[in-house]
Amino acid sequence: MQGIKVRFLNQSGTELSGILQKPIDGKIKAYALFAHCFTCHKNLKAVHVISRSLSAQGIAVLRFDFTGLGESEGSFEDSNFSLNVSDLTSAAQFLKAEYQAPSLLIGHSLGGAAVLFAAHLIPSVEAIVTIGAPSSPQHVTHLLKDQETTIEKNGFGKVNIGGRDFTIQKQFIDDLRSKDPVSIIKNLKKPLLIYHSPQDNIVGVENAAELYTNAHHPKSFISLDGANHLLTKNQDAQYVGDTLVPWAKRYLQFPEEKELHTNKQVAVQIKDTNYLTEIVAGEHHWIADEPKQVGGQNLGPTPYDMVLAGLGTCTAITLKMYADRKKWPLEAVFVHLEHQKEHANDSLEANNKNSKIDVMYRYIHLEGNLSEEQRTRLLSIADKCPVHRTLESTIVIKTREKQHGN
Repeated sequence: MQGIKVRFLNQSGTELSGILQKPIDGKIKAYALFAHCFTCHKNLKAVHVISRSLSAQGIAVLRFDFTGLGESEGSFEDSNFSLNVSDLTSAAQFLKAEYQAPSLLIGHSLGGAAVLFAAHLIPSVEAIVTIGAPSSPQHVTHLLKDQETTIEKNGFGKVNIGGRDFTIQKQFIDDLRSKDPVSIIKNLKKPLLIYHSPQDNIVGVENAAELYTNAHHPKSFISLDGANHLLTKNQDAQYVGDTLVPWAKRYLQFPEEKELHTNKQVAVQIKDTNYLTEIVAGEHHWIADEPKQVGGQNLGPTPYDMVLAGLGTCTAITLKMYADRKKWPLEAVFVHLEHQKEHANDSLEANNKNSKIDVMYRYIHLEGNLSEEQRTRLLSIADKCPVHRTLESTIVIKTREKQHGN
């Protein structure tokens, strides 16, 4: 799922760089803004994993670099927390003008504090999520180590964060000190989900407790037990993405979906997403696709994959049913299949592609304390499975136009 690169201006005219991660099937249920951690960037591994997970569940996510970071223009040393909040409102205005106003704000670390301050400035926001966020923006000053005194005295100082040198101005610290997070949180009055790891040694879990205590209901807390502050392990970031959307569904105004349905056995529909196809059979839904080399996105099995799957499934079920009736010790059935176009052995037109026939190879592995006679019998029974018989019989396909909804 590749994102769309976007650029937009903040309130001072500085161009910011972002990536809009959209659902691959084009069905967008809501838009979200993602604010990354202090001195981080939009391509941080955890931010990417979470955004990808959300887009797979129907939420388009705009992640962007704050002023002076990543690919955004401007000077980091002239920026501050207030400018980060302003950048968020600019990103929201961009989404509203070009796509749809964001209804979900997500912030990681200091980005979490930023979305709390930005929420009341973005009218479309319906829910907020913080990940490893400090209860006060001033918490970030611990990263300045012994440079805070130097910055106070000289008006600026050099700080190494994550192996990179940054110039921090005194106005940055003054700006952090001017923020009153408690009053902001107490007046938030929007659904809030707080993620935090008890083992976070950068922003202690007591910050999550303070956020939770001061926030109004509805509020929720999910522990990221064992995770580090940057969520460098994929499974931790993936867990956030997997659990965030089910929570958000309760509060976001998702558009009503017209689900594919039919009074026949199976219905299939394809719209405007290349060859991605939606399939429904009774209460079961899945998708099919084509490989990338023929213009698809390889997000699901191909039509021939499903034909083979039908034969393999029927074979396995038939053998299991037969063995159960006979009370034979069949423990497992493995069926491997492949499909090829081959020339018939007696073809007189070997160079004519129209003389080729469809051949399906089926390899069956049986597990269990079976006798040779039982194994031979089961292999012969495989040829009697209903799908096998259908595929080898004369099939008539009658096509008629169907009025939509009938």
